[in-house]
Amino acid sequence: MERNAQEDIKAHLMQTSEQYRSLADQHLTYKKLVAELENKPFLTEEEEAEEMRLKKLKLRLKDQMESIVSEYRLHHAAV
Repeated sequence: MERNAQEDIKAHLMQTSEQYRSLADQHLTYKKLVAELENKPFLTEEEEAEEMRLKKLKLRLKDQMESIVSEYRLHHAAV
């Protein structure tokens, strides 16, 4: 049940929060770029560095999105 509530909050934020939606769009873009690199049979040193950079950016975005979800929960639990 907790997972459904989490998904419901994320869906709500996608519809109502420009900031959350923007972070989610950026996260998806980075996810696609990482997947493209991971699908290559061999990566150059530059590509490996880019893959690591993208993964870090993707993780930072995910953390920001989770922070927004937590703030939403906190605010709406108090209401």
